[in-house]
Amino acid sequence: MTRVKGGVNALKSRKNILRKVKGYRNGRGTKERQATEAIFHAGTYAFAHRKDKKTDARQLWNVKISYASKELGTSYSKLMGDLKKKGVLLDRKVLATLVQENPEVFKKVAEFAKPSPAPKATAAK
Repeated sequence: MTRVKGGVNALKSRKNILRKVKGYRNGRGTKERQATEAIFHAGTYAFAHRKDKKTDARQLWNVKISYASKELGTSYSKLMGDLKKKGVLLDRKVLATLVQENPEVFKKVAEFAKPSPAPKATAAK
């Protein structure tokens, strides 16, 4: 039976693994077994945190809009409700960008969304 030597393949896979963990601390960046474990966990965290990143972004947009709406004398929830009633289709990302880059435009959008005062009913005699 011929002998199969795996030196080339083993070296190639080891190099690939260690290339992925370059910069990791302690044995995780130099030892093959610990590096394999580190790669596995990194993939798990990357998957979970791709979802979290979207949540974090939306929360930041909400905070920016809330802060700007308070400066205009209304609350975040009232502003968003008024925008919805008026049929304004700007999403939170766009509104937050307006707050940061064009506050005048955001102010005009907020003014447009404010409900018009209802006329006072007079009692007929």
